[in-house]
Amino acid sequence: MDNQLPLRNGVGIILLNNNNQVFVGKRKDNPINKWQMPQGGVDENETHIDAMRRELLEETSIKSIKILKEIEKFFEYELPKNLIGIIWKGKYRGQKQKWFIVRFEGSENEINLKTDKPEFIEWKWIEIDMLSSVIVDFKKKVYEELILEIRKTIY
Repeated sequence: MDNQLPLRNGVGIILLNNNNQVFVGKRKDNPINKWQMPQGGVDENETHIDAMRRELLEETSIKSIKILKEIEKFFEYELPKNLIGIIWKGKYRGQKQKWFIVRFEGSENEINLKTDKPEFIEWKWIEIDMLSSVIVDFKKKVYEELILEIRKTIY
């Protein structure tokens, strides 16, 4: 039954500061000590790049970015069984995501999590190597692959 559900079309944003640290937020709906990079769904008739800019703005208020790379491949993850049917109104079993590596070019006072539909309750910059240790387990494999993509892009 669960495998009949489609994957949600999504985008993810790897937001780097000038020290090549990565932006992560603590989710409002799961405020345990797990963090994630901004991400979200692609609306109908929306390009991945437009969805990336919209999601980043909706989740963080950030507009001042320079796109360093659109990662060619798509990344997929499946929800754990206990979340299928609960997240995304039960329509999807996981996500298929297009990820972007972007450089934050604004000042930190541009970052504001108190948006119309807040998703994060807290944010911080972390070292790239920390990414896979702060994410929920079911996204760990994706984050490990993304770390390699970040390294290829900035070093």
